[in-house]
Amino acid sequence: MKLTITHKTTYDYDTPVHYALQKLRLIPRTGHGQTVLNWQTEINGGEKQVTFDDQFVNHTELVKVTPGTTRIEIISTGEVEVHNQNGVIGQHNGYAPLWLFEEATAMTAAGNQIRHLASLVRQETADLDDVARLHHLSKAILSRVTYETGQTDSTTTAEMALSAGHGVCQDHSHIMIAAARVLGYPARYISGYLFMDGYDQQDATHAWAEIWITGLGWVGFDVSNGISPDGRYVRVATGRDYSDAAPILGIRQGVGAENLHVSLQVQQ
Repeated sequence: MKLTITHKTTYDYDTPVHYALQKLRLIPRTGHGQTVLNWQTEINGGEKQVTFDDQFVNHTELVKVTPGTTRIEIISTGEVEVHNQNGVIGQHNGYAPLWLFEEATAMTAAGNQIRHLASLVRQETADLDDVARLHHLSKAILSRVTYETGQTDSTTTAEMALSAGHGVCQDHSHIMIAAARVLGYPARYISGYLFMDGYDQQDATHAWAEIWITGLGWVGFDVSNGISPDGRYVRVATGRDYSDAAPILGIRQGVGAENLHVSLQVQQ
């Protein structure tokens, strides 16, 4: 399947910006069932300073916001051809060792709720293989955490979301990662795009988890949709949690409010 993606992020400031720096992870990689046919990122109100691959081999750009501006627009567009691999990414590579994905982070630290969930899943799947066990875990998370926007944000931890009982794909992914690590699996966070039939216009990128399974390597699990990623998914960035794979992260000096607007089109 060939997908055309247009991802526009706009920041409006009520006072001129003195200094701001944005880290962009918006460029998909070729490999693991996807081929980037073309891609470009346009910046209005800022200038690219450097481009590099980070420790997770994410294509990364640093953008310095033009001093005195009150708006910055970041527009990423491109075409990606994707093949369905049933969620199987395969062997581990990159600069970060596999054991790093076994370690908890602030966003994925397991509290009592996650440990209890993992314990139940371990008991209920004693006779199942790894893939079936992890699909069972994914289903258990979705039954406990309803998909609901506006109830969590980028600072919500896995334990907080599970306790609250609602969240979005970021929260589902963090809970899946945290519980999988308790069960003894390396796990990582993926940010990217999802083509949804009948929904060309979207208001956010997508997120899912990948779990390391002996014999298969990395395997994807989209808790929010109850499936492993197929030919509709475009992988963009990887990390231990959201903070490592967020499409855009930034710092800003000065006072004043910031208004964020995201426009996203994913079309076949």
